[in-house]
Amino acid sequence: MPTADRLGPYRLLSRLGAGGFGEVHLALDPEGRTVAVKVLHPHVAADETAVARLAREVETMRRVRGAHIAEILDASLEGTRPYIVTRYVQGRSLAALLAGGEPLRGGDLMRLARGLAEALAAIHGAGVVHRDLKPANVIIADGEPYVIDFGIAYALDSASVTASGAVLGTPGYLAPEVLEGGSVGPEADVFSLGATLAYAASGRQPYGTGPASAVAYRVVHHPPDLGEVPAWLAPLLEECLRTAPAERPTAERLCARLGTVAPPPMEPRRAAGGDEPTTMEWRPARARDERASSTSVEEARARHREKVRRRWVVSTGVVAGLAAAAAEAYVPEVALLLLSVYGVGVLVDAGVGLAAGTRARAVFDLVSGAGTVGLYALLSTVFSPFTLLLALATVLVVLVMVAFAG
Repeated sequence: MPTADRLGPYRLLSRLGAGGFGEVHLALDPEGRTVAVKVLHPHVAADETAVARLAREVETMRRVRGAHIAEILDASLEGTRPYIVTRYVQGRSLAALLAGGEPLRGGDLMRLARGLAEALAAIHGAGVVHRDLKPANVIIADGEPYVIDFGIAYALDSASVTASGAVLGTPGYLAPEVLEGGSVGPEADVFSLGATLAYAASGRQPYGTGPASAVAYRVVHHPPDLGEVPAWLAPLLEECLRTAPAERPTAERLCARLGTVAPPPMEPRRAAGGDEPTTMEWRPARARDERASSTSVEEARARHREKVRRRWVVSTGVVAGLAAAAAEAYVPEVALLLLSVYGVGVLVDAGVGLAAGTRARAVFDLVSGAGTVGLYALLSTVFSPFTLLLALATVLVVLVMVAFAG
């Protein structure tokens, strides 16, 4: 049962805003992570047909994953307060950023274009149509865009919901085929992306402002206003905003044109021996990023440590072999001691490698030990003791200089 500050397992912290379908709250999940909980408005929740359709679509929507997606994490669509849980992205909506009339330029605009194209490619790759892509449904955080509320408008497409006050889309961002009551596919999202980017790039609505009916008429019968859009982007937006859906590029094509890579299509996981897809395991994007970052850092550190160890084994081997060869003519016992100490050290290090299951480390150590003995034998045979002493002194001086320089 929901309480004033709790809904299911989620603790509601504060109200973030409201839209046509529900109120959005900042909340904590059972593990203490921040999430966004969208609670459906009572008049939406009262439409059993729409909510049942949303329940069927949620499992498909949960398959959508992407770097620029505020993915759906959980949903409870029973009871008096149905809700959907998504990843919380702390930032401002693109609509709020553009409210002052200042357009995006340069790198900011390119990041927006690439991020939205990647997000649509991920959404469409999972078989979902957003249907309500607009500046209010794009969150900007640290300069990167994140798409929210994908698929909800499509799932709640119901006459009773619409009659109760929820608007399925915003004129000026809805494709002509949507306004004319035609079939809606991924092409409609591409149109919405074009309109959103045109607004971001120019600071002006591409189909003007005014009554919704007037804006909708211009969408269907007039070309968009792209006069203030930068020259590098205008041709692409013209293609996105074409009236005929078949003439618009796909999200994957947009990614290619913008110099980014579309994420691979998501395939539903299937239960063993069955035909029904199973729910994909959820791991928060931030946690995934932190784990990936932590893993990559640890791997880099391990590689660095191994590189330093190998250099140390080789360099000490060279010094030991050179010193033993130089001492051979004067104090043979010292030569034997140097080789013995180095050999024991190599054997111990090789043993540690074998104990850790790192066979390559042990092989490298043994080869280095054999090489040191071979170097000693070669140097003591070919060069005079005085030459070897000069070479040893030079090597030691160089090593000291390198050590202090580091």
